Amino acid sequence: MRLVTVETQTNTTYPVSDNTSRCDPSNTSSHHEEVQKAASLFSLYTELFSMIPSLAVTLILVAYSDQRGRKITIILPLIGSLFYALSFLAVSFFELDLYLLIVSSFVSALFGGSGTLLGGCFSYIADLCEDGQQKTLRMAGIDMVIGLLSGVASLSTGYFLQAAGFNWPFFTSALFQCFNLLYAVFILEETLQRPPDDPLDGSPRRTAMHQLACGVYQLFAGASRRRNILLVLLLLLFSSFSFANMGGLSMITLYELNQPLCWTEILIGYGSALSTTVFLTSFVGVTVFSRCGVPNLVIILIGILSVMAGMTLVAFAKTTLMMFLVRLPMLLAIMPFPVLRSMMSKIVSKNEQGALFACLACLDSVSISVAIAVFSSLYAATVTWYPGFCFLLSAGLCVIPLAMLAFSGSSRRRTIKLGRPQQQSKVCGGRRTQRSGERKPHWRMFVNDLHSPKTKRV
Repeated sequence: MRLVTVETQTNTTYPVSDNTSRCDPSNTSSHHEEVQKAASLFSLYTELFSMIPSLAVTLILVAYSDQRGRKITIILPLIGSLFYALSFLAVSFFELDLYLLIVSSFVSALFGGSGTLLGGCFSYIADLCEDGQQKTLRMAGIDMVIGLLSGVASLSTGYFLQAAGFNWPFFTSALFQCFNLLYAVFILEETLQRPPDDPLDGSPRRTAMHQLACGVYQLFAGASRRRNILLVLLLLLFSSFSFANMGGLSMITLYELNQPLCWTEILIGYGSALSTTVFLTSFVGVTVFSRCGVPNLVIILIGILSVMAGMTLVAFAKTTLMMFLVRLPMLLAIMPFPVLRSMMSKIVSKNEQGALFACLACLDSVSISVAIAVFSSLYAATVTWYPGFCFLLSAGLCVIPLAMLAFSGSSRRRTIKLGRPQQQSKVCGGRRTQRSGERKPHWRMFVNDLHSPKTKRV
């Protein structure tokens, strides 16, 4: 992002080395503020142009994977990521107009974004896991691997930029994308096997495509009202927490570049690497809490409070040491995500996993994109008088998922209380029976799972 703003603001060539401080007296405060505003607005434009096509592709592909397999939801986003990495390399190598990156982000979004890739990966994991606790741990493991590798990349990028400039890091990124694509195409096995020439569910092609377009709708239309309320509540809890968390995290790098911190690429790499240890500690936290029988709602509560404490401290961090120390309260910030994914996965049937994660990935992408757009605009408007305002807002917005979490706990007691007369009315001859052909209510087992992470999948 600094590469973009320097070229846009000063009309100079791309920097090869950085021997001067951003807080050098020759660099005026007004120039710094203009650079910060341009960086946040460029991030805003990129997110807006890539959000809509990415959402549409995510809904179609991940829901489609319920009928034709999960690999397509993994391969196509990798192709888009490879194109995006090559676009960065071309713009850097030939010193092209930097706003071409906005066009490339739109084109790469046509193949699906990170939401499509993650939705396919989580659906892939759901196909392989039957036990609820195993599903939670494996989904937490995916978050951990992504976070740790991102930390390694962030730590090495600063040194890489100083030693080789911008071209080689972009080339290396494109090379890794090629390896990922080859692995997904030739080595990764498919979890769902369907004959390619058979219509979906034995229906005509038009009906099959209609079912594909309405996959997310059928996820809610074919279930009971109480289960839908619980599912919608968890989806809103997931998206609101993602909005508050990612909105604050997206502004941390710009905050570190600004006065009084004025970090270099090396310090930013160290800070990013330290931040990504949250994925490892969150995975350890989920594992330990799950095996010790800690209720799922309590695990989510700890994660939300972790984000609130960390964001509040970031808003008042004025020294390098303090900026490193504010990462400590956020060590368990990722725990709510895998726990919520596992809880939602356990209340839908096996052939609805793709539709569920399509809906979840879509909401997550909207939350992240809107959060980056909103917080980028707010940071550009408040950087002159108080740069830490965005982080205080992020901590304050965590009250919304906390309120939904409290409502989930109270709704559990009301749901069980309402369900008792129905259970008693089915007692016949001293033995509780179930009507012939009646489907076992998933919502009742789910509300028990809210307070027990070891409940097996229905």
